[in-house]
Amino acid sequence: MRRAIFPGSFDPITLGHVDIINRALPLFDEIIIAIGINADKSYMFSLEDRIQFIKENYTNEPKVKVETYTGLTIDFCKKLKVDFILRGLRNPADFEFEKAIAQTNRKLSNIETVFLLTSATTSYISSSIVRDIIRNGGNATGFVPTSVLKK
Repeated sequence: MRRAIFPGSFDPITLGHVDIINRALPLFDEIIIAIGINADKSYMFSLEDRIQFIKENYTNEPKVKVETYTGLTIDFCKKLKVDFILRGLRNPADFEFEKAIAQTNRKLSNIETVFLLTSATTSYISSSIVRDIIRNGGNATGFVPTSVLKK
């Protein structure tokens, strides 16, 4: 079984994340959306909300699961016996940052990172931009799935 973890804070999940997940579905038998918990970080949405946003968006997709974790992503991969980390790339800066992490993960484990380029229609979307829109009362339609808009 080919399984992948798609790690992130998903605060909130965006249409950019959804694009990567949907395009990765044919590549894997299961995709685990792994919400990392960092005690030093403050989040706009609660962990429960973030889990619900994802579950609601993928309610009819049995290949998508949601889990939470702390610590190193590769340790979580080992715990779940997952051999792939899925990451999306929006721009050259993302590539350089993600490449360093992927190479470090590969040195520490046998876990491969699979990169997908974001679609042109979602490449400008980031969770931090979405949080700023929401925080300032803007309309986040077109940036996040309806599960987030309902909140």
